[in-house]
Amino acid sequence: MRSVVVTGGTTRLGAAIAEHLETLGWHVIRSSHRNDAGADIVADLSRRGGAEELYAAAVSLLDGKEPDALVNNAALFALDDTDVMTLNYHAPKRLIELMSERRMPGAVVNILDSRILKRAPSTPYEKSKAALMDCTVEYARRYSEVLRINAVAPGPVLAPVDVHEPAGTTPLGRPTPGDVAAAVAFLLDARATSGCIIPVDGGQAV
Repeated sequence: MRSVVVTGGTTRLGAAIAEHLETLGWHVIRSSHRNDAGADIVADLSRRGGAEELYAAAVSLLDGKEPDALVNNAALFALDDTDVMTLNYHAPKRLIELMSERRMPGAVVNILDSRILKRAPSTPYEKSKAALMDCTVEYARRYSEVLRINAVAPGPVLAPVDVHEPAGTTPLGRPTPGDVAAAVAFLLDARATSGCIIPVDGGQAV
């Protein structure tokens, strides 16, 4: 059975991705920073050494084997600028570097945000996602011999709790977490695809 680590895989979009991959036969390892989230691994990716701690724990759960795939989903939307960049960019970047040391081919999917595809990033959150987008392409080239690295850029899928967030113009309708999960699953299996960014935004990009 193939194994995949889904960061932030216990809630919201991460949970939908993890559940969908499980239905496809993946052994899903879910991480969270919370002890009460029911995660397979508890690791705080916003602090120094968090990525290394998470990856070592995943290898331990797999009896010394490396995970076959990684979905970098965990993200912060607010709080301190440093925390946002650490969790949204530096941690997934470091996890990719750890994955690149593997002996067998693997796959990575980064979760971005479709807003950075249409305008220059302005908030710390958008800047962190733009940096991760650049990393997706750069590392797809750098580690092409051992990793396929792609990204999914969701549009207005989930609004913040208790906040009204209009979807804007979505010619194809507002996308669902299931739509994002399907795109992630496709990229994990797309053996001839790397350095690709798929918007799942209900057609907003067009």
